[in-house]
Amino acid sequence: METTRRGNYDSGDDFVLEYGELRFTFNERDFGERVEQAALKLGFVGGRLDDPELEDLVNLAVNGEIQDPASALGEHVNDCWPELVGPSDRSLVHWLRRLVFRSAWLDQRVKEGELDVRFEPDEHTFAYIQPDRDGEPVELAPEPSWGRVAYKR
Repeated sequence: METTRRGNYDSGDDFVLEYGELRFTFNERDFGERVEQAALKLGFVGGRLDDPELEDLVNLAVNGEIQDPASALGEHVNDCWPELVGPSDRSLVHWLRRLVFRSAWLDQRVKEGELDVRFEPDEHTFAYIQPDRDGEPVELAPEPSWGRVAYKR
C-alpha cells in the first residue's frame, strides 16, 4: 500500500500554524487576508477592514487576545470578551484559526492536484471539487455564526 506524504502550505515565514504533522507558514499579507475572510465567513465582520482593525484581528488570531487595541474592533472584542471566549472548540479564536488552517489546507490540495475549484454561477461562489470522483464537491463542516456579537462600524 503506497502512502503519499502531503506537502505543507507555505507563503512565507511571518506566521506558523501547526496541526499534527502539518506545518503551514504564511507571509503577513496572506495570513491577514485569510483571517479577514474567516471573520467574514463567521459573520463577525461585515466587510473589508482597515489596517488598524485588521491588525487587531490578526493579533486576536495569533495571541488569543488583544491587549492593546489599535482600533474600535479591538475595543469591541474586549468589550464582548465573555461572549467570544468559551470552550476551546466554541471560541471565536478557535474558529478564526480553524478557518485559516482549512483554507490553506484546501489551497494546498489544489496545488497538489487532489482538488479543483469550480465556479457555481447560481450561488456566485466557488466550490472545491474532487476530480477523481467525477467532480463531486467537497463537503465542508459548517461553521457557527458570530453575528450576534458582530463588529459594526
